[in-house]
Amino acid sequence: MDDAPTKDFSADDLAACLCAVASAQDRAAFRVLFDHFAPRVKAYGARLGCTPQQAEELVQETMVKVWRKAGLFDPAKAAPSTWIFRIARNQRIDAFRRESHPEFDPNDPCLVPEEEQSADAAIEQKQSAALLRASLETLPEEQKLLLHMSFFQDMSHGVIAEKLNLPLGTVKSRLRLAMGKLRARLDDEKMRLAEEPNQ
Repeated sequence: MDDAPTKDFSADDLAACLCAVASAQDRAAFRVLFDHFAPRVKAYGARLGCTPQQAEELVQETMVKVWRKAGLFDPAKAAPSTWIFRIARNQRIDAFRRESHPEFDPNDPCLVPEEEQSADAAIEQKQSAALLRASLETLPEEQKLLLHMSFFQDMSHGVIAEKLNLPLGTVKSRLRLAMGKLRARLDDEKMRLAEEPNQ
């Protein structure tokens, strides 16, 4: 899987992906979300006692909901992981009810999603997500093209290298550089925002 896009995404990156899915039905952003959350939702299902098939169904049903309901995500109220695992929990409850399990307790502690983050942290996350989207526009055209091909056109690094007649290593390093610039700018702005109240 050497050609797969990097899966090293922060909560801010994931929030930006949810916003992109909501605003533009961005398939590449959804792929990032799917690659990040599918194995986690599957493990969550296994922890709830799902069979492998049920866990796989839970992943599919959850991510379909994420695609359809991304517009309801509010980074001021919940982290991406909290919001998506709440969907997974509700999907599992619905599936259990369909299977007619009268002993099922929806208030079982193992089904309770993670606590939502504090209001301050949520506001900061929302600001960071907006900044990340704006930062994409500051990249050089070459890096924007690579990101567009990788994340918006859903191309593997190998396909990009072939289409642009570039070595695979060059494509990967340039994509890493572009992501690094986005993260660096995000970090700089976080520091600036943190200092503002003290000025």
